[in-house]
Amino acid sequence: MNNDINNTVTGGVFLSTVIQGRDITVVLPPQIFPAMTGLPPTTPTFTGRDSDLAALLDTLAPVENRVPATVRTAAVGGMGGVGKTELALQAARIALARGWFPGGILFTDMRGYDSDDAVRREPGQALEGLLRAVGVPGEHIPADVQDRSRLLRSVLATYAAQGRRVLVVVDNVAAGAQALPLLPSDGACAAIVTSRHVLADLDARLLNLDTLPAAPATDLLDKALRLRDPADSRVGDQPGAAERLADLCAGLPLALQIVAAQLAANPAKPLAAMTAALDDAASRLEGMTFADRAVRAVFDSSYHQLGDAEARLFRLLSLNPGPDISTAAAASLTGLAEGDAGRGLEALAQAHLIEPGVTYGRWRVHDLLRLHSARHGDAQAEPDRRGQALSRLLEYYLTTTAAANAHIDPRVTDPARLGFPDQARAMDWLDTEYPNLTAATVAAAAADHPAIARDLPQAMWHFLRRRRHLNDWVALSGTAVAASRTLADRDAEATALNGLGSALQTMRRYEEAITAHTDAVELYREVGNRHGEGKALINLGAALEQNRLSDRAATVLAGAVETFQRAGDLLHQAMALQNLGIVQRTIRRFVEAAANHTEAVRIYRELGDRHGEAMALDSLGSDFRSLDRPDEAITAHLEAARLYREVGEPHGEAIALNNLGTALAACRKVDEAIAAYQDAARLHHETDDHNSEAMTLDNLGGALGKARRFTEAVAAHERAVQLYRETGDRHGESSAMHNLGIALRQAGRFDQAIAVHHDTIRICRELGDRFYEAAALHGLGMALHEVRGFDEAAVACQDAAQLFGVLGDDHNKTLALGDLRRAREAQDTAATRWWRRRRPVDREEPS
Repeated sequence: MNNDINNTVTGGVFLSTVIQGRDITVVLPPQIFPAMTGLPPTTPTFTGRDSDLAALLDTLAPVENRVPATVRTAAVGGMGGVGKTELALQAARIALARGWFPGGILFTDMRGYDSDDAVRREPGQALEGLLRAVGVPGEHIPADVQDRSRLLRSVLATYAAQGRRVLVVVDNVAAGAQALPLLPSDGACAAIVTSRHVLADLDARLLNLDTLPAAPATDLLDKALRLRDPADSRVGDQPGAAERLADLCAGLPLALQIVAAQLAANPAKPLAAMTAALDDAASRLEGMTFADRAVRAVFDSSYHQLGDAEARLFRLLSLNPGPDISTAAAASLTGLAEGDAGRGLEALAQAHLIEPGVTYGRWRVHDLLRLHSARHGDAQAEPDRRGQALSRLLEYYLTTTAAANAHIDPRVTDPARLGFPDQARAMDWLDTEYPNLTAATVAAAAADHPAIARDLPQAMWHFLRRRRHLNDWVALSGTAVAASRTLADRDAEATALNGLGSALQTMRRYEEAITAHTDAVELYREVGNRHGEGKALINLGAALEQNRLSDRAATVLAGAVETFQRAGDLLHQAMALQNLGIVQRTIRRFVEAAANHTEAVRIYRELGDRHGEAMALDSLGSDFRSLDRPDEAITAHLEAARLYREVGEPHGEAIALNNLGTALAACRKVDEAIAAYQDAARLHHETDDHNSEAMTLDNLGGALGKARRFTEAVAAHERAVQLYRETGDRHGESSAMHNLGIALRQAGRFDQAIAVHHDTIRICRELGDRFYEAAALHGLGMALHEVRGFDEAAVACQDAAQLFGVLGDDHNKTLALGDLRRAREAQDTAATRWWRRRRPVDREEPS
């Protein structure tokens, strides 16, 4: 008899005594079942996280022959309420469904940001819960944290060795140290950790979660309402209000869920009423509360984790009026050294109370967190010396703007001494800070800092003009005028009015510009500022010329030249000569215009002002064209374009290239002209000068017509007409329509040409534009001739010749009379042919 007994136990993980035998009586303790799938529920409203979810799943996915050192932990960071836990749960459920973790999932909420110390979980507490979840009896759980950690990792490794990988989800930790003892170390099991801090101290893949863009935010709102009531169609029925709600919630999922709950509780409430309730920034956070959920409470739990210095920095950041802030500006705001400010900002970013900006050294605050910062800031205004902090920030923006602007102000001889080593870095600073500078001007006016509101637009003058921020230029100049009046500073008011006039002139609002410059001249005279008066006269002359008041413009500008000559002010003398020369060319005094522009070029070169030299050279090139000196014209325009390019002035370069194209076309260098026009049109488009773009496209169409590329010519003229209409320039529109009619006739599209010329004549009569009315009549006559409408063609050409005669334009009168003669000859020929066709044939009668 064989009494040997052999028992083998397989297919399990055993964490306590195993007894084997033939006849055994054992009293077992209560049975323990592992709890490995106890995940909290996910929400069906989850949306807008496709790329984040893919990145997280990529970290969790099993890979064959994965080396143990491969990162198997993902640390999901983001501000409170952004949806970190939801993302982790969604990824965990997908991974489980795909069979990646047959051993199950362990979940623990560390409550790291709870204000109650008794509620926050220490690693030892969490480890005890996880060990019990995997089936370790309580009496076998060691007391020491390190021992518990080793035991959990051993159990997880055993599961993994049997092909039963486990996923550990550690939610809501305040620091990496709170999560580290709970993480597996076998290289097969994986973990997700969520935190409002950046857990860079963990060996984990860092995934920082941002707020939702507009479309997914609106979609979340819709899903949340339809979850409560599938028939709730308020988002679809009121899309504008829904988008506004999503914007007021700033894409924060928690805020959107709370607002959706409020709406679901009141099904009759329109979305517009909800937006009205949240429109007031001061009370918006208080309005984002429902039951036990509140955005403010979530933010407070993060804020209360900060040290005193970081908390003060966070409170002061809401004073910055713009969309982001640099470390240097934050240092001025807080009165700290830049290094200390930088360390504080990094700490706030790691806590996800602020975010890194687009470039290194810049920071932004989420809209709702900005409101939270302001709320605490107002409560601590006295100890934080909030008023002084704002003053420091505004002064920083003013002084640094002046230092940067000096590099594009020809009056400053040594701009580098003010702070920026070269123009490139100065312009880069101005471009980057521009949104802050405009916001700072408005904030200064509202916060009783009128001197800043007066001076900051003036400090930005050259930058605003060069970058063509035209609408802002007008608005900021208006703010400066109002601030100067508040301060009863008449001289500054004149300066602001002069700047306003320049902005209005650039926007082609010439009558308003004339008014502003005239007021500036009068104010300068009142305070005895002859130099300022001269500058205002230069600008007034330019505005008069643009408004077709050339004789008045010439008088005003001659006076400005004389004023600056007496004062020995070469720079402004050159400016006055430049504008005077333009007026003289308009009234066909070409020799004087060329002489004044030549002198302006000489002065600008003497002063080393390359921007001014480019302007004067371009004008001189136009004078040479008028004097029939084409080679010199081409040389001048080429040199002007090169100088504009070197000083980083694309708008000026576009103007010079357009003029170059005209000079080349006059020399029959049509292909080169087309290339110049195309480059000019591209630059005008890039600088958003659509009126000048239209003018260049109109010129391009003419050159394409000369090259017999008629289809392209029509397209260029049609785009020019469209742009002129968009900018409201009816004079430009009538000119481009006339040229479009010519191109259509050249393309053989005669009926369309006739219709366009009729429309052009109507517009010109409404405008009182006699020249283009005459030109359109002439074009109409030629188009009618092509369709054998000789009688109407003759009438149109005769009317055109008469109008040209009234205008004293003998050249075009002669051309119109020539076409009139041809129309009449055609009339006679057609009549003769018709008579011959109609006259009966003489036949002999049969005998």
